[in-house]
Amino acid sequence: MTVTALPDTKAPKRGWYKRNEIAITPWLFLAPALLFFAVYVIIPIFQSFSISLYDWDGLGEAEYVGLRNYSELMTDRAFEVSLWNNLKWLLFYLLAIPAGLFIALFLNQTVAGIRIYKSLFFFPFVLSQVVVGLVFAWFYLPNEGLLSNMLGWFGFDPINVLGDPTLATYGIIAAGLWPQTAYCMILYLTGLNAVDPEQVEAARLDGAKGWKMLWYVIVPQLKPATFIAFVVTIIGALRSFDLISIMTNGGPFGQTRVLSFYMFEKALSEYGFRMGYGAAIAVVLFLIMLLFIAYFLWSMYQDDKGAR
Repeated sequence: MTVTALPDTKAPKRGWYKRNEIAITPWLFLAPALLFFAVYVIIPIFQSFSISLYDWDGLGEAEYVGLRNYSELMTDRAFEVSLWNNLKWLLFYLLAIPAGLFIALFLNQTVAGIRIYKSLFFFPFVLSQVVVGLVFAWFYLPNEGLLSNMLGWFGFDPINVLGDPTLATYGIIAAGLWPQTAYCMILYLTGLNAVDPEQVEAARLDGAKGWKMLWYVIVPQLKPATFIAFVVTIIGALRSFDLISIMTNGGPFGQTRVLSFYMFEKALSEYGFRMGYGAAIAVVLFLIMLLFIAYFLWSMYQDDKGAR
């Protein structure tokens, strides 16, 4: 009796890529975006830290000065004004978040003409910041502006908002709040579509309504939208440049400068060409942004951890 050997049915050995294809494929799709992010965001951050340690005009030889640029910032009155203005922007710009929420709640209804209202509230978001700045600059004109004419209807004298050092910053912030509120409104409208109707109905059966319904049922489900709104609003407040450039160019008497505008003046405008000093201002601005964003990321992490 002869025994016939069975053929070798062992599967051929697969290559390294085939064995890890499921894990690697997503990273291949992400690779171009990660490359651009590294080249245009991550590397410039470290370059800014490096340049801030030098005295350099952008063309000639750079001279290493260590932390001298940072020590000079501590005694720079213009830097102090810019920093305080940024804090004002942060404080008042956050008003866009509750305003956007309440507008979204108003628009999240099925009534006649609601699409027209949504379009009107959405309109500021699609406008360029330059256009917004020009519109509000005309609005604030001391004699011909609509604001002064409206004050005249009630017997008040016209005011020069952008020419008053104490009012100019608040006037620019009000201009920025217009499109920022529209952006927060869009975020909350999207978030309201994901609210669980069963939780709302259960809360109604328990007697919740009005503010209690909003605070204990609706708002907790809008945490992702709130997080994005906070981050985007804080970044927008800290990097506010275009409205200031269009409406006052830092005036009057430099009282509307913020850190981003002062950095531009010191590093790139005809008044500066101090790249190292401008980079030091950029580092301070970046650290402030990082502080706020890290706090919100940590808060979201703690909430998710507690939910588990």
